[in-house]
Amino acid sequence: MRKAVIERTTKETQISITLSLDEQFADIDTGIGFFDHMLTAFAVHGGFGLSVRAKGDLYVDCHHTIEDTGIVLGKALDNALGDKGGIARFGSFYVPMDEALGFCSLDISGRPFLVFDAAFPEERIGGYDSCMTKEFMRAFAFNSGITLHLRALYGENSHHITEALYKALGHALSQAVKPLSGSAPLSTKGVLR
Repeated sequence: MRKAVIERTTKETQISITLSLDEQFADIDTGIGFFDHMLTAFAVHGGFGLSVRAKGDLYVDCHHTIEDTGIVLGKALDNALGDKGGIARFGSFYVPMDEALGFCSLDISGRPFLVFDAAFPEERIGGYDSCMTKEFMRAFAFNSGITLHLRALYGENSHHITEALYKALGHALSQAVKPLSGSAPLSTKGVLR
């Protein structure tokens, strides 16, 4: 089973994540309600098993908790995929969310990169700073070793825009981790790193 358990403790956060690519469950508690909602949407729409326990310095703001969760989730994905052999590698998906349309395209390449194109009309969604969507995605991409492109084509509501992006990420990642016949990495080089 493709599964990883990763824990990380700093002076700012304590985070424990279980990620299973072959089960489906969502048990999320970060102390940030909207972020819990987004991680649950990511897990449900990706068809993943995801358990997150995060305690952070929320008296400062939400930044450390959200970014560090992205770091740990990225490491969990990298660990669960091993040598990245026998997977489809690429995934792309559009998600409409009322007036908003989000798009994600990714490559489990071993070469981390983020292209992020989204504007958020409202600065905050509950206890979640809208700008943290980009910070989370960057931390996730760079720690999982994926090339990640995210774009909000349009939208008027920050909640809808953000949710469309997290759901699109879940669907695109679900495509990319699908098993293929054989065990070799899908690469002309023979390796993904």
